[in-house]
Amino acid sequence: MGRRTIFKEMAMGNETPLKERIRRGDIVIGVSASMDATKSQLEDILSKDDYGFVMTDSQHSPFSEHKMVDFCNMADEVGIPVHLRIDHPRHAYLLGNLADLGPAMLEIPLVEDPATVREAIEFFYFPPKGRRSFVGGNRWGAELGNDMNMYAEWWNNNGILCIQIESLRAIENIRALSPPGVDMFSWGPSDLEWDRKMHPHHPFKTDDDCIKHVMDQVNDLDVRMSYRSYDPKLRNKYLDMGVTVLFEQPQT
Repeated sequence: MGRRTIFKEMAMGNETPLKERIRRGDIVIGVSASMDATKSQLEDILSKDDYGFVMTDSQHSPFSEHKMVDFCNMADEVGIPVHLRIDHPRHAYLLGNLADLGPAMLEIPLVEDPATVREAIEFFYFPPKGRRSFVGGNRWGAELGNDMNMYAEWWNNNGILCIQIESLRAIENIRALSPPGVDMFSWGPSDLEWDRKMHPHHPFKTDDDCIKHVMDQVNDLDVRMSYRSYDPKLRNKYLDMGVTVLFEQPQT
């Protein structure tokens, strides 16, 4: 089911938008795919489970804007939204430009500073919520047309902004990284493990300690937790901790 069909069904009230599903706490599973994947490879990945989105990466993988457009168009053809992790927190000001390439979800890695979050919100959302510029022809939802105000309202209600937590500093200041406009956190267990090793006397000794602290701090806020669990066998562990969005590798 391509994007045109999705929008038609959403307009008729037949499908709950992904952003709403995430924010209300539905369990949503995303799966990774290379930007170089073919359509048949992507279809094979998606056939293994009921995935809510497909994720691709520019932080640790080569990135081309032209490839990103092609990948988003291909995902559109098979009816799956795209999640893109950008390369660096200092590029949060580029979120609007990257959104013009077609993803529905954008993730910023290595976030520690509330100023980064404010900048992300500013360039992710259209006025009056932010000041993203209007707009590229490859954007998610281009089929809605060129009515500036209508599309801006639609994007502000459907685009998904994700902040990646990867350090003890970020965990300690999690509420300051949780203003309205942030839809979910993601977790960086590898970089966080290094940070814990560099601070051996910190009270948070394990990854689970850190997750529990964050969940306790944000349980009254309108933001959800996601985790790169990778392995479907770990779903229940993180769902039991209150995580509602999981990032997984393709099943073999």
